[in-house]
Amino acid sequence: MHKAGFVNIVGKPNAGKSTLLNQLMGEKLAIVTQKAQTTRHRIFGIYNEEDLQIVFSDTPGVLDPKYGLQEKMMDFVKDSLQDADVFLFIVDVTDKAEPSEFLIDKLNKIPVPVLLLLNKVDQTNQEGLEKLVSDWHERIPKAEILPISALNAFNTDVILPKLKSMLPENPAYYDKDMYTDKPERFFVNEAIREKILLNYEKEIPYSVEVVTEMFKEKEGIIFIDSIIYVERDTQKGIIIGHKGEAIKKVGTEARLDLEKFFAKKIHLNLFVKVKKDWRKNDRDLKNFGYR
Repeated sequence: MHKAGFVNIVGKPNAGKSTLLNQLMGEKLAIVTQKAQTTRHRIFGIYNEEDLQIVFSDTPGVLDPKYGLQEKMMDFVKDSLQDADVFLFIVDVTDKAEPSEFLIDKLNKIPVPVLLLLNKVDQTNQEGLEKLVSDWHERIPKAEILPISALNAFNTDVILPKLKSMLPENPAYYDKDMYTDKPERFFVNEAIREKILLNYEKEIPYSVEVVTEMFKEKEGIIFIDSIIYVERDTQKGIIIGHKGEAIKKVGTEARLDLEKFFAKKIHLNLFVKVKKDWRKNDRDLKNFGYR
């Protein structure tokens, strides 16, 4: 008997969705930072056992879109709410803001199982946790609730067995040697973007898109040329930094991560170009892969 299905991970920004995906997959597929809106695309992680295939889908955090890019990000979320066999709904127990009524309403109406994960439980006490369990049981009565810490791998070992019990009997949807639906260039772009999120402040990381124009393997080394697009000339100067020191730091950190990811030596060239107001331009967004 072989089980297979799609498990979509949803939640608000910074709830821990990408951290959990990486934990369940056993390797880093999605970039992780403390900044909101780190995830922009929908990423498939394909987990395989002999009698099991789980296609995890990591999505951007649910938010109220303010401009074109955020609207496209929410389109990925809406797509994910239509094609799952099980939903993993992640809630940050430290989040004091109102929960997403949009997600609660959708998950109550969708006729598939919901595993509700109360994440970061190491940052609350027993009394607070019990109240959260009670509150969320009232909001989504059908959900099975599990306290976890994705970052510290607390209780995450029980998630895969629970999902296996919830999934239908199906043959594998993808070849068993696949672990994601994304091409190599996507992970190069994301590695560079992660370092920009970590090294720059304010609006700079959100004004950046990365495009890899060359990816060539030759005798144990990968040659990569990537362009960092920004919206204004002033941002280009900030990205490059004094005497190119800032972009050199980004390139070094990204290269080291990519060498671990691909298990090969990397030669990485970074270039910075201005594409004015690309986040609001439908044509630019489409060219960057936002449908």
